[in-house]
Amino acid sequence: MKNILSINGGSSSIKFALYEIGEPLRKIFKGSIERIGLPKVTFHVKGLEITDNFSRSILAGDHAKAVGVLMDWIEERMGSDALATVGHRVVHGGPKYSEPQLITKEMIDDLHQFEAFDPEHLPQEIQLVRAFHHRFPDIPQVACFDTAFHHDMPRVAKVLPIPRRYEAQGVRRYGFHGLSYAFLMQELVRLTPEGGCPSRVIFVHLGSGASLAAVKDGKSIDTSMGFTPSAGLVMGTRCGDLDPGLNYYLARTEKMTVTQFQHMVNHESGLLGISETSSDMQDLLSRESDDLRAREAIEIFCYQAKKWVGSFSAVLGGLDTLVFAGGIGENVPTVRSRICGGLSYLGIELEEKRNAGNEGIISTAGSRVVVRVMHTDEELMIASTVCRVLDFKKEGALL
Repeated sequence: MKNILSINGGSSSIKFALYEIGEPLRKIFKGSIERIGLPKVTFHVKGLEITDNFSRSILAGDHAKAVGVLMDWIEERMGSDALATVGHRVVHGGPKYSEPQLITKEMIDDLHQFEAFDPEHLPQEIQLVRAFHHRFPDIPQVACFDTAFHHDMPRVAKVLPIPRRYEAQGVRRYGFHGLSYAFLMQELVRLTPEGGCPSRVIFVHLGSGASLAAVKDGKSIDTSMGFTPSAGLVMGTRCGDLDPGLNYYLARTEKMTVTQFQHMVNHESGLLGISETSSDMQDLLSRESDDLRAREAIEIFCYQAKKWVGSFSAVLGGLDTLVFAGGIGENVPTVRSRICGGLSYLGIELEEKRNAGNEGIISTAGSRVVVRVMHTDEELMIASTVCRVLDFKKEGALL
């Protein structure tokens, strides 16, 4: 059987999943490589076979070396001809790319030019594509752009209030987490009785990266992330929205360079910066009773999310469904409760027992807004998109 490998590269991690081509796609295994470029890099796999379930330390100074370990393991596990194609999540396609498509040399050259749009992700994603091409030169690779879901947002949600000439250079609000939102929208349609899909939806994707999206009739009309994934909500180590004057202030008072500022707002800020101890929400919750810094980090995180829910409900002209997703959104009832607290004027009422149990619907029977907890699956969305791009309609299409 031929398989699709989904690759979801982050700034210091790679998530992956292998699917057997067919209808439906059948997941063989999934996993991750964490802490790339740091001490104690870990390689995790969870699969159908007993031997496909392990966690071990590896040496991987960069993404190319890390994915080399993965490719070695796949070849040893399944043979050199196991892969039909590789699909990549590409966070930012700049002003030129949004629709999923085959990766070409021209695209890679363009993405190199666009690295300034997303220096935290694009260089590593290009490295991953090159590593697969070097090992499997005849296997097609497909780019799935994380900005695609938001591509047709109204101009009022895209244009930045800076001199208009910069828009011609592609400087505008793009939005991210698009693969997650596209998957969640499909799932919401599937879960809703025929003809009853909600018109006004706010998706709340809370993880180490966090964002919200306002969706009307299945289309994104606004989102919290902007020109880069650093904007919007407070995140694990990213600051979210920040007064641009701070850059000038720190340059004057601390001689901070733009590179240092970029590192600070992406790797030293957010929950980690406020708490001074951890970027992990569960760690902070365990400390909040006796650590003011942890408590303030959680309060600011929930407060900012609550503000975005309120503003997006205004943009939508009301709200039918609120969906929590992502590692925090799916698994931390306390955060959901604090975000929704005080939003009864919008028609949001949680049933605390359901919420504590992470049930699929956590709102009360009388709540005007249905509040859901949903699992998102970017890797499955990548594989499904690859099937569409390459027209893999049935099992054996590549044989």
